[in-house]
Amino acid sequence: MAILIKSAAEIQKMRVSGMALRQVHEAVKSAVRIGATTMDLEDAAVTKVKELGVKAAFINNEVIHGIPNKKRVLREGDVVSVDCGVVVDGFYSDCAVTYPIGKLDPKVDKLLRVTEASLYAAIDKAVPGGRLWDISWAVQSMCEAEGYGVVREFVGHGIGKSMHEDPQLPNYGSPGKGPRLKPGMVLAIEPMINLGSPEVKVLEDGWTAITIDGSVSAHFEHTVAITDNGPVILTA
Repeated sequence: MAILIKSAAEIQKMRVSGMALRQVHEAVKSAVRIGATTMDLEDAAVTKVKELGVKAAFINNEVIHGIPNKKRVLREGDVVSVDCGVVVDGFYSDCAVTYPIGKLDPKVDKLLRVTEASLYAAIDKAVPGGRLWDISWAVQSMCEAEGYGVVREFVGHGIGKSMHEDPQLPNYGSPGKGPRLKPGMVLAIEPMINLGSPEVKVLEDGWTAITIDGSVSAHFEHTVAITDNGPVILTA
C-alpha cells in the first residue's frame, strides 16, 4: 500500500476543490424539499458545476449510488443522501450529506445525528502519529453503541489526483492498528450507517446499493487533510 503524501501547495489546491464542492452542496441543499424529485437535485448540482466551471467527478432504504429519477418524489419523512465530487486543477474533493425531508421519525432523526457525529469523532482521530483504524474505530464504537449497522461493503479512501487512492478506510476496525498517519495524507472519511442490519445489496442496475432489511441508511462524508496542526476539513 502506497499512501501518497501531498505537499502544502497540493493541499491548498484540494482546499480550492473542496470549496467549489461546498458550493455545489449548497445548491443541492436549496433544492431539497417535499415534492422535489431526485432528478431535481441532480439538475441543481449540474447547473452549479457548470456555473463554477469545474468538472463533476460523479453525482449519488438507498445507501449509496442512487440513480436520479424524475419519478422519485421526496416525501415528508424521507431522507436523501447526496454524495458529490468535483475536480479542480487536477485535484478531487468528495463530500456527502444526508438531508431530512420535512419532519422525521425520531429514530431516523437520531440516526442522522449520530452518523454525522461519528464523522466528526473520526475526523478528530486524523492526527499525525495515530493509526488509520483509530479513525475506523471512532465510527464503529459510536454507532454500534446505538445498535446501528455499520456498512462493511463500502469504505472511505485516500483522495488526491484520483478520486480513490490508497488507503481504503473502513468504518470498523481495531484501534491502534493500520498504517501510521502522517502529515500530508488526505482522506475521504465517510460513515455509512444503517438503522438496522449492516448488510446491503446492489440492485440489478449494478449501481444502486440498498439495505437488505429495508432499514433507513445515513451517509456523511468530508475530505480531510492530516497536518502538523491536526485535521483540516477541506470540504467544510
